[in-house]
This record gives sequence, C-alpha cells and structure tokens, in this order.
Amino acid sequence: MTIKSLPSSGGRASVIGRGTFRALRHRNYRVWFIGQTISLIGTWMQTMAQQVLVYRLTGSAAALGIVSFVGLIPVIPLSFWAGSLADRYPKQKVVLYAQTGMMIQAMVLALLTFLGMVEIWHVYLLSFLFGALTAIDLPARQAFTVDLVEGKEDLTNAIGLNSAMFNLARALGPALAGMVVAATGEAIAFFLNAVTFLAVIASLLLMRNLPDSSHLLHQQSGTLRHMVEGMRFVFSNRSIGVLISLVAVSAFLSMPFNTLMPVFGGEILATSAAPVISFFCDGQRGWFQCQAPEALPLGILLTTVGIGAVIAALVVASLPTGARRGRWLTFGNLAFPALLLGFALSRSFLVSVVIMLGTGFCFVLQNALANTLLQIASPDDLRGRVMSFYTMTFQVTMRLGGLQAGLVADWLGAPFSVGVGALVSLFYGLFVALRYPDVREMK
Repeated sequence: MTIKSLPSSGGRASVIGRGTFRALRHRNYRVWFIGQTISLIGTWMQTMAQQVLVYRLTGSAAALGIVSFVGLIPVIPLSFWAGSLADRYPKQKVVLYAQTGMMIQAMVLALLTFLGMVEIWHVYLLSFLFGALTAIDLPARQAFTVDLVEGKEDLTNAIGLNSAMFNLARALGPALAGMVVAATGEAIAFFLNAVTFLAVIASLLLMRNLPDSSHLLHQQSGTLRHMVEGMRFVFSNRSIGVLISLVAVSAFLSMPFNTLMPVFGGEILATSAAPVISFFCDGQRGWFQCQAPEALPLGILLTTVGIGAVIAALVVASLPTGARRGRWLTFGNLAFPALLLGFALSRSFLVSVVIMLGTGFCFVLQNALANTLLQIASPDDLRGRVMSFYTMTFQVTMRLGGLQAGLVADWLGAPFSVGVGALVSLFYGLFVALRYPDVREMK
C-alpha cells in the first residue's frame, strides 16, 4: 500500500505551508509547542537524574533495566483502553489529567530524594505510576496533533516539529541535569521537572476553539467493541503492521543503549572522558565543585544524541509534498543500528560523542517517519486506537528491551549487550527492506 500526502490548499495556507515551521501558524499548536517543550526539558532532566540515582543506590546495570521494566507493567492493560478513551473523550482533558498526575509523581520523587529517604523500591513504585500515566497520555497526545493543526494539511510538519521539540528537550535536559546533579545532587533535577509541568498544563488551559467532542460518546455502543474495532483495523493493514514491527524490533534491541548510558559514561569511557571531568570539576580550576562528576560525560553523550535528533526532526519537518518518506525511513532503519555497533566498539569518548550525533539523527528518521506514516494512514475516527497500539508496542518492547539489555550487560558487559542487539536489529531492517519494497515507496 502506498500512502500519499494530501495536496496543499491554495492561497495563504499554501504559501505559509512551504516553511519548515508552518504548523506554528496554528495558535493552539503554537501554545502547545512552547508549553510541551519546557515540560519535556524537565522530563529529560528527571530521566537522566533518575539513572544516576538508581546506579548510585545499586551499582547495578540490571537495576537500570528493572526500572524500565517496572514502568511497563501498567502499559499493557491500559494502552489500548487509553486509545479508546482518546477516541471517545476530549483529548485535551485526557492529556491534562495525565500531565497533572506526572507533575505529582515528580514532586514526590524530589521530596523523597531531598529528605534522604529515597530507596530503590520508591523509584520502582514511582516508575510504575509514571508508566500508567504515560500509557494514558501518549495515545491522546499523539492523536491530539491533528486537532491542534486543524486537519491533515500540516499534520506531517507538526509531527516533525513534535519530534524536534522532543529531541531539543533531549539535547538540553541531560546537559542541564548533568550540571545540576553534579553540583547539587538529583533532588533539584526532580523538583525542576515538577515545576516545568506547569507550562504544559497552562498551554492546555489556554487553548481555544478546539473541535467539538460532544458527539464522541455516542458513536460506539461499548468500550470493548470500540477497542476490538481498532485492533481489527491494525491487524488487517499490512503496511501499518510492518511499520509497527520495525519500531518494535528497534525498541527491543537497539534503543536500550539509552538505558546503559550510565555504564558507558561512568565506566567504559571514563578514562578517555577524564579531561572533560577535570575541566569542569577540578577544584579551583574547574567551573564548579562537583558532587557527582560521573554525571558530566553521561550528560554530554545524551545531549549529543539530542542534537542529532533535533537536526533530523527539522529535516523531517521540511520534507516536501510527495517526498518518499519510506526511503528516508529505510535509511534510518539501517543506519541507526549500524552506528550503535560502532558505539559498542568505541573506547574513545570523543569518537563516541561523534557517533552519538549520527545515532540521534538516524533514530529520529526511523521513529518520526514511522509515526507520520501511521497517522496519515489512519482514519480520523480510528487514529487514537491505532496510535495506542503503536505506543503500547513501543513502550512494551522498549521497556522489555531495557530489562534484557541490563541483564545481559551485568552478565557479559554493556558493549556486548548494545552490539549484539544492534546487529540483530540491522539484520531485521535489511529483511524488511528486501521483503517489503512497498515500504520504501511510502509517501
């Protein structure tokens, strides 16, 4: 099946629509973009600081994977129900309630850490709560994009900008967290994340003239039937199935490199990163007194991934009408694991930083374009359920992947874990490229 982009309308919209940032002409999307960017910076600060906290409490790569796995437990029972929720209730309210819950979760973690009471089981429990809230939030948030840009004309551009937003935060958040955690410890990073949720909550409350959702509750006779209808559509569409499978394999085998980054930053690359640590943390000559200097290499590596991802997201947002997005997707599918193989073999901090730049770029080509093609292929009344299946698959495989990567890393080492996962993922990408050539021709 070939998925074609919708033609641009005439007049002013088509002139504005040529720009990389054309989705920002929609007020609701513009407000959302600002608020969500601020919030995501805080989320990435917490993600990085939580990795440092868990590794400090346990010294175990497996514990990093367990945190990821615990967040998976509520995803399976909640995700597809959440997709039905997004198709039946106003998406604005679903996202608002979920984001408020995430703010409370971050504040509790900040208080426990600040008071010196935090234990590893607290982190596990709060990760479970965050996983439940994410399962509810993601399908509604992704399906909400088409409402924010008032139709499909600017949808592809908005999804590209969403990815740019996410990865700009991915670039800034770890860098800020690296400095904050090194200077003050993890608690302040968690507190700053809680504060940033106020920005996205405010953006949701400031939105105006959203599509009328009063009819949604009367479209289906029951939630179960509504869920089954969406599942049937997903399984009957081969192109959607192949796209989801590509993301699933990558999430299980390639993306867990992110879970193991504290091991690379704190141990494997520590010797070659020593000059960087010395520059920032060496007593009177350093920029500041560091409490956790090992957080600096980790922050730099994660920030570099984010920079590459932002560049790729802007490339995706700039793709013209009629561009063969499937070819860009295929390139990302193959280059992402190939670069991770190089990262697994590298023992140079500088070389690893360069590789991470390309890794972030190719990661976004794969995932932003898969997301774009899925949303374009989904009917309006099924989009929430299709995206819930996509996000559920992504979350399940990513968190299971984090668990397996942590266990393998404790057994055979982090480089082996990342390298073998990337190699198998690369083979699957080659299989799809050869077996399903129609995926390369998607638009």
